[in-house]
Amino acid sequence: MSSRYSFGGDEHIFVEVSEEMSLEAFFKTLSMTNAVRDSKIKGVTEICPANASFQIKFDPDVISPDDMLRELKRLEQNAEKADHSLKTRIIEIPVFYNDPWTHETLMRFRERHQDPKSTDIEYAARINNLSGIDGFIKAHSGSPWFVSMVGFVAGLPFLYQMVDRKRQIEVPKYLRPRTDTPKLTVGHGGCFGCIYSVRGAGGYQMFGITPMPIYDPKQEIKYLRDFMVFFRPGDIVKWKPIDRVAYDATVADVEAGKFAPRMRDVTFSLDEFHKDIDGYNHKLEGALNGN
Repeated sequence: MSSRYSFGGDEHIFVEVSEEMSLEAFFKTLSMTNAVRDSKIKGVTEICPANASFQIKFDPDVISPDDMLRELKRLEQNAEKADHSLKTRIIEIPVFYNDPWTHETLMRFRERHQDPKSTDIEYAARINNLSGIDGFIKAHSGSPWFVSMVGFVAGLPFLYQMVDRKRQIEVPKYLRPRTDTPKLTVGHGGCFGCIYSVRGAGGYQMFGITPMPIYDPKQEIKYLRDFMVFFRPGDIVKWKPIDRVAYDATVADVEAGKFAPRMRDVTFSLDEFHKDIDGYNHKLEGALNGN
């Protein structure tokens, strides 16, 4: 997997690890950006990792563009030999699928959708050959998802489904973006899932909503007091379908400072994952449950 390098003026280098998203591309991106951070290269001012690429900002008065490029290519050689394992955490995220708030929103924007006569979740189920809403929820929540990057909007995670490619849920974005999306909407576009960290415009299909805040710039929420952004690249997410009663109870617990995300520290091995995807996912879920 050979990376493609390009300069952005005198202060940026963009590195495209792969033209398509894969866990292998993500691991190489993470390995290289971690190596840049750990190497403490003089002149580097920002490191911005993405799904299968990253960008480095540097001060050309401290390190020349050509020298920066040589450093990155040296680090790439080491990244290709790196162990495909990652100390991370698996996190349970409650989701109220087919909720009234995203439903009301999507109905306001049907003229921008591929199928104005159905809801987003019905459309996604149909084009992925799943048995209606229940079949979609089972497929969406039945396996873990990898957080491949955080950004675009502050705190927003991009999520990659951890199944073989033929089973990955894929849906196009809206024909034209919406001007409104409820905060904490669970969405999907292309092969990526996401959680909208704030209310605003958006183009991803909307499947549900989580009661668990993931971004708090005021840092008033108990589990976000140390850092305003909850997710970090490499996190593993397990969706938990909930009903309206559980949703309301969780919202109340968050407001009362009683809610804590359910999560466990794990070591993820890409090589072991590929040997038995379903078995390894079951093992990860067992770790979340304390098994």
